[in-house]
Amino acid sequence: MAEALHFTKRLIQKQASIMDALAVLNQIAIEPIAFVVDQNRKLLGSLTDGDIRRGLLKGLSLNDSVESIIQENPVFIFKNKYRVEDIVAYKKKNFMVLPVVDKDMQIVNVISLRRLRSYLPLDVVIMAGGRGERLRPLTDSLPKPMLEISGKPIIEHNINRLSEYGVDDFWISINYLGDIIKDYLGNGENKNIQIEYVNEDKPMGTIGSVQKIKNFKHDHVLIMNSDILTNIDYEHFYLDFIKESADLSVVSIPYKVSIPYAVLENNERTITGFAEKPTYTYYSNGGIYLVKRELLEKYIPESTFFNATDLIQTMVEKGHKVISYHMAGYWLDIGKHEDFKKAQDDFKSIRF
Repeated sequence: MAEALHFTKRLIQKQASIMDALAVLNQIAIEPIAFVVDQNRKLLGSLTDGDIRRGLLKGLSLNDSVESIIQENPVFIFKNKYRVEDIVAYKKKNFMVLPVVDKDMQIVNVISLRRLRSYLPLDVVIMAGGRGERLRPLTDSLPKPMLEISGKPIIEHNINRLSEYGVDDFWISINYLGDIIKDYLGNGENKNIQIEYVNEDKPMGTIGSVQKIKNFKHDHVLIMNSDILTNIDYEHFYLDFIKESADLSVVSIPYKVSIPYAVLENNERTITGFAEKPTYTYYSNGGIYLVKRELLEKYIPESTFFNATDLIQTMVEKGHKVISYHMAGYWLDIGKHEDFKKAQDDFKSIRF
């Protein structure tokens, strides 16, 4: 996916002239629609080349203000108050470029539903603080998430895929050689996203550092390990979570075990039947979780080593609805040298 047009390129100040607006729309080229704002980026209206054409036909000049030709009631999305079903409906109605506003109607993003797969209302936490012992010496001078696959770090592949689903609020938990990750990704502005960092001053397990985040922007949080390569459909994962009214959903990976012999079925010592060379399917933790924000705040202890499996166990014991999302696509945990080699090979043939 090509880098997104930065949303500020679509903004026109209300005092701008029609000539200024034409220059902005000419730079946009694809999907030529812009949004008129005041000095605080408050949304006032939308503007297309069609609006300009109609204004000129009515006798306006290129030096007249754009305020006289804007559409004053554009469709928009509130940053924290929308449903994915709304996004699907907008696509069907052919509303493809939409401003995203905060509670004060200030534009914080502009999204293209033609370019994005979805626009998911999620915060994402990527756990990237591990040492990567099994990948030494590669990780002696480079953190594991920065190991490259097809010319890009593993962590960037994950961020890019999540961005395709409209995620624009990221948190990255760092520790070992974390400054390398921070220097490379920055604040995410060049990808039209926002990245903030959580510094683990000591090992805190696979999820413990999440407790340090006090200002999530959404009601649901996706947490994932940084060393996973996957083509998971994040929209389907999210909609399944909502449909099931789950409190926590765990991506699970199928593993098939084939027994090369007939397996006897017993009632104590009495044989009641047998299965000829059966294959059993088991599901393993895939290191990707979707959870309600308030439960993270409730159950992850402060400044304590705490694993994702501890959270799962706690929530099960407390009677919360914890479900498994059986993933059908590609998934690989890059933990060993042979995994890293496989990821390089798979990337050439798997559709991501």
